[in-house]
Amino acid sequence: MKDLLLFLNHPLRTLMNGRKEDLMDEERAKRYRIPPWRKYSLSIPEAAEYYGIGEKRLRQIADENVGANFILEIGTHIRFKRKLFEEYLNMATVV
Repeated sequence: MKDLLLFLNHPLRTLMNGRKEDLMDEERAKRYRIPPWRKYSLSIPEAAEYYGIGEKRLRQIADENVGANFILEIGTHIRFKRKLFEEYLNMATVV
């Protein structure tokens, strides 16, 4: 019985037809998803959804504020430091 429970809970199990079923993808994605308000930085698509600002405008803001403390550049990727960007938005009159 213990072996059966281990098999059923194993993330990669073989179905009756021999096809492998990967349970990790959906279950782990749901379990380990971090809400945006708890993240240190947000990607452009995440920030667009979170703040309600278009991706194009966010890229313009990043280009206009090169070297600003609320921008984090990782290689060619741009991320916004959430708390610092919120402070920037609070001070801005027009976005």
